[in-house]
Amino acid sequence: MKKLILAATMLAMGSGLGGCATVLNGTKQPVEFQSEPTGATIRLFSGLTCQTPCEFEMRRGDDSMVTFTLPGYEPVEVYIQSRTGGSVAGNIIAGGLIGGVVDASNGASNHLYPDPVFVRMVPAGSGGQAMLLDKDGQVISSVADYNARVASDVLEGLRGQGVTPGVSPQN
Repeated sequence: MKKLILAATMLAMGSGLGGCATVLNGTKQPVEFQSEPTGATIRLFSGLTCQTPCEFEMRRGDDSMVTFTLPGYEPVEVYIQSRTGGSVAGNIIAGGLIGGVVDASNGASNHLYPDPVFVRMVPAGSGGQAMLLDKDGQVISSVADYNARVASDVLEGLRGQGVTPGVSPQN
């Protein structure tokens, strides 16, 4: 009888915890945008714009891209990748299959990378490469190298969202 009560309790807890990442993280993530020099205009694929430094709430499960522009500097386009978070396995164990499915379907178990989206821009005509920086301003890689590494995944994600890469929905 004790085993039956224990099993029923565990089942109830598992179904009650369904969607743990949804509850703990939500389906949106604040993403910071920074540039060197500051004051660059950023334009998200969705059409949202601001001047660096700034921040937007973005859906965790959606890939995106952002363009940085600043007079006298080369424009820079950076892919934003929705990556599966490390908590997925733990969520499935604690929340059961239902929790894993809920969080996977709404993107709550994902996180957006890079965050912050921090770019060192290069003067127009200099021939230099824009660099992707971490939150402390240290170089992660060139923007071109980063974009090349994630391009196929991000472009597939955009197509899965019904977006045609290379065509802004907010022209």
